[in-house]
Amino acid sequence: MSDLILHHYGASPFAEKARLMMGLKGLAWRSVTVPMVLPKPDVVALTGGYRRTPFLQIGADIYCDTALMAEVLERLSPTPSLFPAAVAGQARVLAQWADTDLFWTVLPYAMQPPGLAALFEGVPPEAFKAFVADRRAMSEGTPRVSGPDAGAALHRYLDWVSDMLRDGRPWLLGTEPSVADLSVYHPLWFVSRAGALADILAPHELLKTWMSRVAAVGHGERAGKLDGEAAIALARSSTPQTLQVQQGLGFEAGERISVTPADYARDAVTGTLVGLDTHSVTLAREDERAGRVQVHFPRIGYMLKKEETRA
Repeated sequence: MSDLILHHYGASPFAEKARLMMGLKGLAWRSVTVPMVLPKPDVVALTGGYRRTPFLQIGADIYCDTALMAEVLERLSPTPSLFPAAVAGQARVLAQWADTDLFWTVLPYAMQPPGLAALFEGVPPEAFKAFVADRRAMSEGTPRVSGPDAGAALHRYLDWVSDMLRDGRPWLLGTEPSVADLSVYHPLWFVSRAGALADILAPHELLKTWMSRVAAVGHGERAGKLDGEAAIALARSSTPQTLQVQQGLGFEAGERISVTPADYARDAVTGTLVGLDTHSVTLAREDERAGRVQVHFPRIGYMLKKEETRA
């Protein structure tokens, strides 16, 4: 039975990236389907309020953000690597660009009326309205690019990525796939599902061939499904790992800390600091349903704040 549990839903671009990471490494994993919109009581029980999709559960340890999930999977299963040695730095930098600039260009482009019509075909109007309201709340305070402006930028980005493939290489950084391929792919996968708006990909034959190659990586072995209640029960019966807090980074073990995404869905998670280095931060939480869980975040892209200790 697999120890890896992916909390996700089918249409999530970042979840597609996570599923492909499992596929590249040939891993078995169990699936929990989470709601697309609030309320998400089972998610909150495990994450403490982080509501982006996906997240990875290993017992009582909850890993948020696909950037951190990639590092965790690499540690658990080093080969084949998401970060081939010859291009490891390039892979991380390109993945960071894809998960931020490219993703936030694709989203307003694909969410124009023709894209919405295709992406939500067959969805009841009430569910569609709930999704729009939920995403509006998640992105509150985030600068929004218009659909035409996003389309102009996306045209250029597609040219740039295509240029990387013109020498005949099979993957963006050479002869081996990496996290860069999966990260650039998932926003374009979202575009490919956006009805007539997917025509923006049509002139890019090299890019489309590369996308087919990435899709063929697959999703690994789906070892079964769980519901949220079962995943919570598993967390409650598990013991989280022991970690250290690195000195000199501005925070001390045992302090009450909040962690908040720096860009969107700025729902803070609060807990006791039990792990910190330049790569990640970990909070321990006590939940009525899940027991003691540890929630892990990458250090890049998240803001830490000391909270007043409760009397």
